[in-house]
Amino acid sequence: MKRWRYLLGKIGWAFFTILFVLILNFFLFRVLPGDPARAGVHDPRLKKEAIEAIRVRFGLDKPVINCFESLNPIKIGSCDVNPLDTQFFIYVKNLLQGEMGISYHSNRPVVDILAERLWNTILLIGAGQILAILIGVVFGMFAAWKARTSIDYGALIISLVAWSLPTFWLGIILLFWGSNNGLPIGGMQTPGMSSQPFLVRAGDIARHMFLPTLTYTIVYMGEYMLIMRSSLLDVLSEDYILTAKAKGLSMFQVLKDHALKNAMLPLVTVIAINLGFTMAGAVQIETVFSWPGLGLAIYEAVNRRDFPVLQGAFLLIAIAVILSNLIADLMYSYLDPRVHTD
Repeated sequence: MKRWRYLLGKIGWAFFTILFVLILNFFLFRVLPGDPARAGVHDPRLKKEAIEAIRVRFGLDKPVINCFESLNPIKIGSCDVNPLDTQFFIYVKNLLQGEMGISYHSNRPVVDILAERLWNTILLIGAGQILAILIGVVFGMFAAWKARTSIDYGALIISLVAWSLPTFWLGIILLFWGSNNGLPIGGMQTPGMSSQPFLVRAGDIARHMFLPTLTYTIVYMGEYMLIMRSSLLDVLSEDYILTAKAKGLSMFQVLKDHALKNAMLPLVTVIAINLGFTMAGAVQIETVFSWPGLGLAIYEAVNRRDFPVLQGAFLLIAIAVILSNLIADLMYSYLDPRVHTD
């Protein structure tokens, strides 16, 4: 019973947090200074009639919310307006229908733009995260096992250096290295490759992924290695580990059956948070390598002041972070049953 109450409580809090973020995300882009109708248009000769047509096209001629006109300095209207005909209600209704508005720059649905970029980001970040987790966990365990030896000190130095490297700087260094070794340094695939067989296209994408994935793996590998080493050292000092050793179990059995599950708790939290935030597409990595993912879309939208794309991307990232933390909480209850009995 306590377990179900714990799970339902966590899911409920995640649901209400998403609702709060949804509302905040709407008003955040309405209080920004400037005229949103001019945001994506850089022609100073634009006439008043054209600006008004843009407002009507994107629904900016409607009040933000009933009797809350001060948030919309462009539209001056009456508070006697139908709440169903306000920007906020239309925004919520469109979200429930899977719509996020129209891009100011490309005049395309934001959902289509983000969907195209999201899968590219998942491909890149997924590969980088898997490699970083595997390498970080294995080397962190090995460093803790060989604590206070030259192996441990060497692993500690490598992980600290990797974690402290600025992402954009490491990406630029690898970009120069890759250009001198015949590796693709930008984009996702070679032009004209779309007509080639699947295996040829997959190999081409893999070559383009190599440098950005390597950058991502190096940066996060150091963090995971440090956390795994520190957590495992704490667990290995517990009394039940000493008891397991006294029973004659090998060090491998002690690590596998007794220490690893408890040592994974802090790492699960960090991995979940990183997964949520890197749904932003690792903006720096994607920008350096011109990888057409969500991060590059955010960078381009900022430069173009394409507010609908930014609003949709921020909402997507916020939901990803919330769901990642929810998964971490649920994983906690699986790894440590004591969590939901408090």
